[in-house]
Amino acid sequence: MADAPDVVGRLAPSPTGRLHLGHARSFLIAWWSARAQGGRVVLRIEDLDGERVKPGATDLVLEDLAWLGLDWDGEPLLQTRRAPAHREALASLVQQGLAYPCVCTRREISEAASAPHGDTGERPYPGTCRGRYASVDEARAATGREPAIRLAVDPSRGPVAFEDAIQGTCAVDVAAAAGDFVIGRKDGKAAYQLATPLDDAHQAVTEVVRGADLVPSAGRQALVLESLGLDVPHQAHVGLVESADGLRLAKRAGALSLEELRGSGVSPERIATWAAASVGRVAAGAPRPASAWIDGFTLQSVPPHPTRLAPEDPLGPLPLMPPDH
Repeated sequence: MADAPDVVGRLAPSPTGRLHLGHARSFLIAWWSARAQGGRVVLRIEDLDGERVKPGATDLVLEDLAWLGLDWDGEPLLQTRRAPAHREALASLVQQGLAYPCVCTRREISEAASAPHGDTGERPYPGTCRGRYASVDEARAATGREPAIRLAVDPSRGPVAFEDAIQGTCAVDVAAAAGDFVIGRKDGKAAYQLATPLDDAHQAVTEVVRGADLVPSAGRQALVLESLGLDVPHQAHVGLVESADGLRLAKRAGALSLEELRGSGVSPERIATWAAASVGRVAAGAPRPASAWIDGFTLQSVPPHPTRLAPEDPLGPLPLMPPDH
């Protein structure tokens, strides 16, 4: 399958706990899409959030992905090893006046922000530090605080619009929802909104497939890439997997982990076949491995809405219930 070598998909798990059924479905869809187009798949371990990274979790993530039947091209990239490139990008954006140091605390932002919470539940940053300090050193010397770095968002720009292969036309009003958002943390590390798109560009990723909860991030990351003069990959945001009572699966909420499913005797073939059925593939007969579902797969077959698990047997013969929304 070498007809489209320019397609590069990616798997980008965070080693903050065991992968669950929702992760498995999203990763399978990303992998199927790239492989069906004859493309490459790169793997990045997003381990920047040091305080939440669990010891040994990277090895466990690799174990879960391999057990699921997924493979990737080249060596996995640990995001922390990209720290020098992240710092260089942050410094360049500040030097060009496209980003600036911010010493505001969360309380100060909350007290200063008069606008209502945006779609993501946060208050748009009111721009208190914009134009105040010429450099990180100046901000630190003037206040005694370690500054974060915010990308300057032009409020007159309007929504960031893009065509999503699953969700259709999306428009994210970053200025209204977030204002100038953080791209560099106070501890000197890059924030997710800078590190992820920058590393996608480094790995030559052309197609980003991830959960629909990250549509707001897609708008912000498009602005970061635009500021850095880099291309924005094609976007595809997968509807989340919900429990039988309509709650989003999450690591912190004790979601069905692949470790738990494996321990209870569930096979990777069963999970792959369940995921294939959830995107409209005919899944009659014995469960088949992930690789069996590559041929004929397209992102256009993936429903935009959440997938709700059945209460009696999430991976049974009729595993899906239509969502109530």
